[in-house]
This record gives sequence, C-alpha cells and structure tokens, in this order.
Amino acid sequence: MQGYGDAGGELAQLQSTMHAIEAACSSIQMHINPAAAEAAILALSQSPQPYKACQFILENSQVANARFQAAGAIRDAAIREWSFLSAEDRRNLVNFCICFALQHANSPEGYVQAKVSSVAAQLIKRGWLDFSTGEKEPFFYQINQAILGTHGLDVQFIGISILESLVSEFSPSTSSAMGLPREFHEQCRRSLELDYLKVFYCWARGAALSVTSKILDSDLAAPEVKVCTAAMRLMLQILTWEFQYNRKGTKSINHFSAGVRHDNALTNRTDCILVQPGLAWHDVLISSGDTVWLSNLYAALRQKFSPQSSWIDSPIAVSARKLLVQFCSVTGTIFPSDSGQSQEQYLVRLLSGIILWVEPSDAISKEIESGKSGSEMLDGCRALLAMATVTTPAAFDRLLKSIRPYGTLTLLSTLMGEVIKVLISQNSEEETWSWEARDILLDTWTALLMHSLQPLHITGGGISLPPEGAVAAANLFALIVDSELKAASASAYNDDSDSDYIHASISAMDERLSSYALIARAAIDVTVPLLTRLFTERVSRLHQGHC
Repeated sequence: MQGYGDAGGELAQLQSTMHAIEAACSSIQMHINPAAAEAAILALSQSPQPYKACQFILENSQVANARFQAAGAIRDAAIREWSFLSAEDRRNLVNFCICFALQHANSPEGYVQAKVSSVAAQLIKRGWLDFSTGEKEPFFYQINQAILGTHGLDVQFIGISILESLVSEFSPSTSSAMGLPREFHEQCRRSLELDYLKVFYCWARGAALSVTSKILDSDLAAPEVKVCTAAMRLMLQILTWEFQYNRKGTKSINHFSAGVRHDNALTNRTDCILVQPGLAWHDVLISSGDTVWLSNLYAALRQKFSPQSSWIDSPIAVSARKLLVQFCSVTGTIFPSDSGQSQEQYLVRLLSGIILWVEPSDAISKEIESGKSGSEMLDGCRALLAMATVTTPAAFDRLLKSIRPYGTLTLLSTLMGEVIKVLISQNSEEETWSWEARDILLDTWTALLMHSLQPLHITGGGISLPPEGAVAAANLFALIVDSELKAASASAYNDDSDSDYIHASISAMDERLSSYALIARAAIDVTVPLLTRLFTERVSRLHQGHC
C-alpha cells in the first residue's frame, strides 16, 4: 500500500471502497443479490474522479474481478471527464495503465492484463489529438522497449497486446464508442495510418524474428511460441487495415499494372480483404523478404511437428497460415509499374510454399477424410482465391508454371475436381470441409472469370483463358454436371418438408449455378455441346418412359 497517505482517513476510505467492490464481485459470482452488487460497481464508475480508488484496487486487491472492474471504471470516468482533466492527469492515467500492464505481465489472470491494455489503448485514442508528438513518445518508448524483449517474454507479449488493442481502437469497425464526432475518429485513423502503422508492423515483425530460432529448437509449449503467435496476429491485424491515404495525406488511388486486376469486385461467399498500403510500404512488405522468412518458418514447423496431429490447428500454425494468405492479397501501387512482373514474382514465392498445403489433392483429401484437420487445405484454397482476386486469369495461370509443368488453372481444376469427388462420396447434407472448400474454389473461379466479363470501358476488353486453362475449365464443368445430376437423382424422391431448409438449399444452388455458368462460358465450344447432348439424352429417356 506504499504511496497512499493516511491523511484524513484516506487510506481507510480506499480500503473500504476496495472491500466493497470485492464483495460486489463475489456476490455476482455467487449469484447473491446481483442487482445490488452491480449497482455498487456502477457507482464506482460513475463517481467523480475515482482514479485513486481504482488504482488502489488494481495495485492491492487479491480479487481478479475487482481489478478488472477497477480498470473499466478508470476507462469510463476518464472518457466522461476527459475535457476537465489537466494535461498532466491525462498523461498520468495513460502511463499508469501502460506501466501496470507491463509490470504485472506474468500475472496468471491474463484477462485483467488484457483489460488494462485495452484501457490504455482507449485513453491514448481519446487524447490522440490533444497529445503532442513529444507527449506520445514516452508512451511508445515504453511499449517498444517491451516489444524488443529486453524485459522478458511476458513483458514482450503484453507490449504486443497493447499495440493490438491500439490498432483495434483506431480501426472504424472495432473502435469503442466515445461520444465524439466522426471527424475525430477519422483524424485519428489518418494520423495512425500515416505516421505509426508501418512502425508498429516493423516492431511486431522484429518481435517475431527475435524468437524464431528458439521456437525451432523447442516444442509448441515454449513461451517464445506465444510471443511469435501474438506478433504474427498483430502483423495480420495491420495488413487487414483499410488503407486509404498515401504519404502526402491524400486519399490514395491505385492504378494497377497489366497483369494485375483493375477491379476490386469481391465474391459472394468468401471474404478477401485486399492489402493496398501504397509505395511507402514497399520496403517493409516486398523488399524485406518477410514472405520468404514466414514461408520457411511455417515449412520448418510443418516438418518438425507434423507427426503431432494437433499441431496443424495450434495457434502459431493458424496465425502463420492466415498471415501468408493475407500476404497473397497485397496489391496496388506498392509494386512498381512493370506490367505486373514484380507482383507475379512475389506471388510465385508465396505459392511455392503454399502449394504443399493443397497438393497432391487426392492424398490430402484422403488424410482429411481419415481424421486429419482440413484447415491447412482450406487456407490453401483461400490463398488461391486471394491470388485470383489480385491478378488476371493469364497472370494467375502463369504463377505455377515456374515450379510445375502445368499452370495454376489446371491446379485449380484438379483441386476442385477432388473436392467434388469427396462431396459425391459423402452424399451428406452436413456441411463439412469439402463444402467450404467447394465454395472457396467456386469463388476463385468466379473472381477470375468475372474479370473477362467486365464492361469494355473498365478492362479494355475481355480476357479469355489460356488454352490450357480452357481445357481445365471444360474438364471441371463436365465433372460438375455429372456430380449435380447424380445428386439430383439421389434426392428426387426425398420428401423433406422443412421449407426453410428447402429455401436455403435453393438459394445456395442459385449461387453455385452462377459460378457453374461462368466456368461453362470459359470453354463454351466444349460445354454447350455437352449440355446439348445430356439434355437430348434425358428428353429421349423421358419419351421412352425410362425416367
């Protein structure tokens, strides 16, 4: 209780407040008079300047929930009273939260540390336009020192967590309500994007790199794994930021190269977030070799831990794959104007590692059907979708030809064919990995083929598939038609009276038919005769009374 005087019974009052909050938290947990308990906690948040009491609770209470509520009360009161607080009081509140989170980094109650980190981030956001650059520097110096790892792995993890909370607060979709106009949030967003976001990314990357070698020499329970996972999660969070400004502070406009997509149309079933940070990020994302480092790290982890069936869904494996998939969505003016060659080389480097997640597709699907997780296969499909979204069909097809004797469209067709075979063999209404894979791959075909159907004034003319791609599309369409006919035959006498299910099935089929039609149009000289023949055969069988 050091630092609190006893003048006028202040210490006794602080202790009384702490005990009241502790009792309220215990009552809520034990479901004893919860209304009164909640009122006691609310009274703390609504009382004028409760900061000393809240800090006392955080530093002295043995009840984790009481500390959690005290952190929340600091946030509520500070946001409410911000305009009346002195500049020193504002800085002190931010400093207290940062220091408390870092000093108690090894606390077993992680949710309390997460709450305090979140409060620190919200207070930094609230004072963003009030604090000068010089006033912000001490905050970020503390956080950077933590992320460097000089104070241990626990502190390093908390430093990363504070930045995660901060980036979340500045993102429009995840920011907390503060009762401030939209212009405030937009100014904060613009400032962070232009002046800090790239720096934060570099800090996170540095943290991940600092523990890589230790991870490769340890097991998945090593504390370095937690730090690396958090760092990659922050890198991913930054790459999913909706970049809007160039270095001059004006709204950026992306002029894509010849081999790169000119439209940003997204597909229906699967989200694909484009990464368009502009030329200022070229050194960090393209020249730095991050893709090579992460691909090599994942490959090494994959080789080392593959005998453990659960490793594929471990936090570090999932975070690494998600980040690699997001790297596939990097596009726009971050690449030089060289007819898309730099971007193709960049994507080839990524694909050379990701290809192992989906090929050989028949062997992988058998392993999944035998009980192996399908998450890696699905992430591989998402990576192909991302690449299809940022390239033209011709450029997409070329990606694989530098490392395989066939193009990426052939791979896409083979992969889709294998998924359809699994769906046929299952003949189940339960949504499995193969359902999700089919939807992602159909979206990939749609992303590619919609490009050739764009109006002339957008694309300068339609782009047909390369000959090998047209053959792949024709073969795939034949397999699709065969599978759908078998499915229709199997369900012809199904007397399912669930109208909601029927409507959902019809809606899903309509979406698939739209994608099927695009695939058919990509090889129309083969697919139209096929459909004509099948239709003629079935009409003939109807006339003969065989159906």
